[in-house]
Amino acid sequence: MDAKMMAPKAVLMVAIAIATLTGCETTKPLYHYGSYQTNVYEHFKNEDSAVTEQIEALEKTIRETNRNKLQVGPGLYAHLGFLYLQSGQRDTGLAYLQKEKQLYPESTHFIDFLLKNAKAGQS
Repeated sequence: MDAKMMAPKAVLMVAIAIATLTGCETTKPLYHYGSYQTNVYEHFKNEDSAVTEQIEALEKTIRETNRNKLQVGPGLYAHLGFLYLQSGQRDTGLAYLQKEKQLYPESTHFIDFLLKNAKAGQS
């Protein structure tokens, strides 16, 4: 092959490589969970763990999520509401459960179940 025929092929190969590499952009995650998974694990692993510490960690995750303009992951508000109910802060707990239900309608049946149990526990 002569140099004149190799030049267009080389240019084409470089162009394909550049197009391929620039097309590999990482996608932004849909939801932000922060320390949520760690908190849930700690809660169920060690029932003596301080509920207030878990609440603070989840509240911090929500603040970080809002500051970074991300969406809080499904389940986080529900777990936070559950923790508030456990700590005796009923109104705050119910508000977070309602927020979970509002943001994630697919959780309606489960949240309604939790709300029903929370109201039954009040009687």
